[in-house]
Amino acid sequence: MVAAEATLSRMVRKCERRARLADSDRTALLGMPYRIQRYEAGRYIVREGSLPDQCALVLTGLAHRHKVTVEGARQIVAIHIPGDFVDLDGAFLRVADHNVQALTTCEIAHVPVTSIRALVADHPQVAIALWVDTLIDGAIYREWTVNIGRRQARSRIAHLLCEFARRLELAGLGKKTGYEFPMTQEQLADATGLTAVHVNRTLKLLQQEGLVKLERRFVGIPNWGRVRDVAGFNELYLHLDQVAA
Repeated sequence: MVAAEATLSRMVRKCERRARLADSDRTALLGMPYRIQRYEAGRYIVREGSLPDQCALVLTGLAHRHKVTVEGARQIVAIHIPGDFVDLDGAFLRVADHNVQALTTCEIAHVPVTSIRALVADHPQVAIALWVDTLIDGAIYREWTVNIGRRQARSRIAHLLCEFARRLELAGLGKKTGYEFPMTQEQLADATGLTAVHVNRTLKLLQQEGLVKLERRFVGIPNWGRVRDVAGFNELYLHLDQVAA
């Protein structure tokens, strides 16, 4: 398990990029009650149709949100990294309208919904930080919609790789030049609206062009500028540091 002292620190640092926090705000965030639970890859963290009484914060590993059609086809709509709340909407919406599943082995801090509501009522700057966080989730959804609907496969996958690079870099979990990449080709297909065969072919093309290097669970990006240009990647939608802005 992660050390108790460091459990919520990455989330607090993320909130500090969303709004200007006072010492009392940081203390309140670090003082939230939580229960840590380990999830193996594939296990559900949130089920569509459930009535949430707690919010899930990713401590280690990756998780993904997805929807499933009546025919059983899955569409991954977001990937979450350590420091992310995956279901803040559950603090105020009565019923979960999508699934959240462990992409890799995860450690999740479950925070009672009542504690989240009390926190935002008593600490307006924390409320702003968490609100901004959900707004950025919405911005990422919009970009993913454009990615699936309008970009060609080569640009589509390159764009996803660029997004991961910047988010992981800011969280201190990777660099633009390379990072751990545990998604399978099937999962990449479900995130980009392609088939697994098309993903495989496109990844091979990106490697042949020298744009990426793939080694098991690691992706290398030897020339960030070239990959960004191929992807048409503009990180504006990530709103990486609202306070600095």
